[in-house]
Amino acid sequence: MGGTTDGAGVLRRGLDIVPTVMSSQRSPEVDRPNGDASIVARGLTRHFGEVRAVDGVDLEVAPGEVYGFLGPNGAGKTTITRMLCTLLRPSAGGATVGGFDIVREAGQVRLAIGVTLQEGALDDKLTGRELLRLQGRFYGLTRGEVERRISEVSPILDVAAIDRRIGTYSGGMKRRLDVAASLIHNPRILFLDEPTTGLDPVSRAAVWEQVARLRSEFGMTIFLTTQYLEEADALADRVGIIDEGLLRAEGHPEELKRRIGTDVIVVRLAEGIGGAEGIGGVEGVGGAEGVGGAEGVGSDGEVGRSGDGGGGQGTVARAVAVLEGLPGASGVEAHGHEVTVATEDGAATISPVAVALSGADLPVMDIALRRPTLDDVFLDLTGRHIVVDEDAGGGGEDATGRGES
Repeated sequence: MGGTTDGAGVLRRGLDIVPTVMSSQRSPEVDRPNGDASIVARGLTRHFGEVRAVDGVDLEVAPGEVYGFLGPNGAGKTTITRMLCTLLRPSAGGATVGGFDIVREAGQVRLAIGVTLQEGALDDKLTGRELLRLQGRFYGLTRGEVERRISEVSPILDVAAIDRRIGTYSGGMKRRLDVAASLIHNPRILFLDEPTTGLDPVSRAAVWEQVARLRSEFGMTIFLTTQYLEEADALADRVGIIDEGLLRAEGHPEELKRRIGTDVIVVRLAEGIGGAEGIGGVEGVGGAEGVGGAEGVGSDGEVGRSGDGGGGQGTVARAVAVLEGLPGASGVEAHGHEVTVATEDGAATISPVAVALSGADLPVMDIALRRPTLDDVFLDLTGRHIVVDEDAGGGGEDATGRGES
């Protein structure tokens, strides 16, 4: 097949970018028997002074996979993304992206990837079409190639707005344009760093739709960082949960949730109050007016007032002790004034839970039965919930030196 080689040692066939460097140039510390992996990281570490923002992360992403990197703001997501995209040098460890070392072969990595970071770099004075043309020329595409690629990526945009100035775009439209610009050179791997943070639900859904389309129609490898549990659940083939720079767990979302149990019973304990009536009355549990009904658990917020005696934390500890020996409870954990009970049969276990708490004269505000979520997984791994920061922006480091996300 014909082609021309540019100064970066890349053979260009139409819109495809094919590296011509030899595999012996890769860093031996990240070589793997599975040479087909799109992203491989081994011991990836980044320090900011005394702070270990990323602490020895190992991960592998297969071609065509959507890998969701889930964690709260400040967990290290953006720092890892910047290292994999060659924008930040690792303090230790290494990685290959598209088969190229992120330090020694940074130029080849950049040709193989598309990147949409948290902080957009869009010129409000340009039109959407002008920005896409400029991006294509930066990558060395011919005018014909640029126009063809614009037509191919335009479904991502609001077509009616492509010839308007970017300054007139909504936040969601700017985000979609940013994604389109990252695809103009037909990359094999796409990095999306919190692509929907701060967007309204409609714009968020539009970005989700395009991510799903890129995976299903083009088989693109996508590395997606997010603080939204539902986003990781809906889009990712596998999820890596990161917190304080450590990769705590990874796997398919359903696989991770199954580690918690089939069902989760959540008991919210009242603070400083008690009494069996706090559960709405034992006779109300499980009947027509049972848990969650008109007169069921927590339906009106009314609770008994017979006193706590042991204080809030003592109440929680007593509740855990009562429930740990309950048949059907496979795991009992306390988090603040909440107790979670993992069980394989929530419908059969929720009434015994209510009866046991009532018999121990423990103050309960409400009891809920639901399926496990990724938040339950995060809670189990870290002892706290993910708190979404809608105002998170930028990918730099905060005052402590830790990456903002």
